[in-house]
Amino acid sequence: MPLRLIFMGTPEFAVPTLLELVAHGHEVAAVYTRAAKPGGRGMKLQPTPVEQEARRLRIPVLTPKTLKTPGASEEFRAHQADAAVVVAYGMILPQPILDAPKLGCFNLHASLLPRWRGAAPINRAIMADDTESGVMVMKMDAGLDTGDVALAERVPITDTMTAADLHDALAPLGADLMVRAIGALEKGALQLRKQGDAGVTYAAKIEKTEARVDWNKPAHSVLRHIHGLSPFPGAWSEIGGEGEAARIKILRCELAKGSGPAGHVLDDRLAVACGEGAIRIIELQRAGKAPMKAAEFLRGTPLKPPARLV
Repeated sequence: MPLRLIFMGTPEFAVPTLLELVAHGHEVAAVYTRAAKPGGRGMKLQPTPVEQEARRLRIPVLTPKTLKTPGASEEFRAHQADAAVVVAYGMILPQPILDAPKLGCFNLHASLLPRWRGAAPINRAIMADDTESGVMVMKMDAGLDTGDVALAERVPITDTMTAADLHDALAPLGADLMVRAIGALEKGALQLRKQGDAGVTYAAKIEKTEARVDWNKPAHSVLRHIHGLSPFPGAWSEIGGEGEAARIKILRCELAKGSGPAGHVLDDRLAVACGEGAIRIIELQRAGKAPMKAAEFLRGTPLKPPARLV
């Protein structure tokens, strides 16, 4: 018999899971998401991707500022859910919320736990030169991504992958994994195993201060830094150190041949020297402009030696 669920999620990453649960016949009694924020032209309130989809599906939407009050717990229990499904919700669930559904709360996390617990697992895996990532379904407890794991799927990380690419690979994979987990839960057949103590790392939130490219690092490290921050917040550099007006975000690159002083442009096709080796910029974005291919950028801003990025 399909389960009665509460769904808790916020960004685009969570949408495929919501859609798959509904498609498989589960009853989503309510959707919890973060409150709408101003954005776009005119700074109008923009509902989250999950809220937009929930309203299209005519599912009741709640956007509480906190879950820590007795009122919030009472409202949550009133849904009489069998289980809660949590995907990038963005708010800590206190114990009364975790205890409310009779079968528990189950989280979809975009890493191979216990590696990269926390806020930015996709970005951190790429930036740390990991060779694989994945998704895991775990039964939540009071810790930060410390719950017992039910199911997992793995995907390789290549040097061509950006954070957006990995996100787009993991989101549908995670949706399928959660549907399988809830199906097993429905039958009383979901098996859980404790996370190991070895290999625990934390995926701290990405700070703007770490987005600037350090050309003194080896080319492979520069590439992974750029791809791990693409498209948001975007790794950036300045042309000739001329300030924000000359700032570019580098969205995609590849390893290139050549060497020279760190940050110096090596040819007329945007090869740039690093501390060791070089990268070639493939896609970039000027402030206030749309992303563009390197060839298009060079038609308006020809960069060649001895130009420098800093």
